[in-house]
Order: sequence, then C-alpha cells, then structure tokens
Amino acid sequence: MKTEKTSKNAAYTGIFAAVAASSCCIPPVIALIAGVGGSASALSWMEPFRPYLIGLAIVAIGYAWYNYLKPKNADDCGCEVDAKPKWFQTKGFLIGITLFAAVSIAFPYYAPIFYPDNKKEVVIVKQSNIQTLNFDVKGMTCASCEEHVKHAVNELEGIVNINASYEKANAEVEFDNTKTTKEDIEKAINSTGYKVINKEKDE
Repeated sequence: MKTEKTSKNAAYTGIFAAVAASSCCIPPVIALIAGVGGSASALSWMEPFRPYLIGLAIVAIGYAWYNYLKPKNADDCGCEVDAKPKWFQTKGFLIGITLFAAVSIAFPYYAPIFYPDNKKEVVIVKQSNIQTLNFDVKGMTCASCEEHVKHAVNELEGIVNINASYEKANAEVEFDNTKTTKEDIEKAINSTGYKVINKEKDE
C-alpha cells in the first residue's frame, strides 16, 4: 500500500514539475490567446529553477516507472501476486504522463508556432525616415517571450523589422519614424509585461 501511494505521488510530482519547468514560457502564449498581454511575464521569475524542475520531473517519473517494472512480490507459496494494478500503475497511464511531461518540458522550443505572423509590409518613401533603436528589455526568459514582444511591436504601423533576444535581454527595432515613434514602441513592449529598462539607443 505504501509503495502504491509513493508511486502515485511520484507520478503526480513528475507532472507538476514538468509543467512548472515551462511555466515561465506558457503564460505568454495564454496571454496572446486571451488578449491579456500584461500578464505574460507573471511567472518569468521561475526561469532559474527550470533545470531543477526538469531534473525533479525525470527522477519522479523514472521512479514511477521503476515501481511498475520491478518484480512483483511473491506470496508464501512462491507464486507471484497477480493483483489488478491501480489505474495510476498501468502502463498506459505511465506512457501518458511521460509523453505529457516531455511535451511540457519542450514547450519553450515550439511555443513560437502559436504566434501568428502579423508583420506588415512597409513601403519606404524616404530612407532617411528609417530609424533603428535598441531597447534593453527586462523579463524575457525564452523564445516564447521573444515572440510575444515581436508580435506586440509588429502591431504598430511602420515597423520594418524587429529582433528580440532573451539571451541579450534586448529588442532591436527598425521602423519608419513618420508612422510610429519610439514612445509607441516602448509602450508596446511594456504592454506585454516585459519592461524597457533603459533609454533607447540609436544604432
């Protein structure tokens, strides 16, 4: 009975840890779908814990598999006890949580597919109107965060190109300054929940 309970707890711990490992990247996608951009960075503080949560998920699910695969107890006559396993001890359940955990952990790598391409074609009338600014942005932790910032900025008119990088903690924006302003761009970035933390720099 104790082993069954431990196995069940291990399985649930694995699922929780797997979801928590990508919790910094899931809110931006949910925020985009729900139209509440400001909550996108709500769980970005969990990013430093991601490696530990992934490790916990692997250990917990591995332990659940160990309990499933280890030899069954034998009774007094030496025969294996053929008790019907609980639903959380079945092979199907373990395969399901393993796949769910893998999909959850890998979420940051495929999250950009949820962002529609909203880049507009910009007709450049005068090259002298094209300006490039670099913004230091606080709070981005993965590719999903980058896509959220890019999506928000591309909603503005006159955006020629934007490159956001969570590794460099910045967003480089090329735009037509007759159609939009640096204040508009900063406001768009801040609307995602990530914050511009510097005076923008001309490139």
